[in-house]
Amino acid sequence: MEGAILKELEHFVLELGKGFAFVERQKRMIIDGEDFYLDLLFYHRKLKRLVAVELKLGKFRAMHKGQMELYLKWLSKHEKQEGENSPIGLILCAEKSSEQIELLEMGKDGIMVAEYMTELPPKEVLEEKLHNALVQAKHQLENKDQIL
Repeated sequence: MEGAILKELEHFVLELGKGFAFVERQKRMIIDGEDFYLDLLFYHRKLKRLVAVELKLGKFRAMHKGQMELYLKWLSKHEKQEGENSPIGLILCAEKSSEQIELLEMGKDGIMVAEYMTELPPKEVLEEKLHNALVQAKHQLENKDQIL
């Protein structure tokens, strides 16, 4: 099931807009002799940064933040090239946990959380949700840059 969802997700993300370049699926990272696998890795040309995407089949859990932080630190150390900005992460899950996300201050660490839908809503609703998500992500990135 994960493979099927990931395949559709790859197509979906590639359709989000210009600037995304697919880098790798199941990016292998070896940390302390242990294998870790990032679901999807993209590069965004305009943002000049890697975009790590993790797919969670269930509800968001606080431990997902730690996993993504580990991946972002590894990418920053081993994959980030000169002139690029720090990687950012996107955790896609079946259900968001708004209070946990708020308390964890995910945006400050360059990590966003979004829900995926098991059934697509009408086209107009989907377009509005995508537009709002992109505006919110852009706003969070701008605020993060101002803090730094």
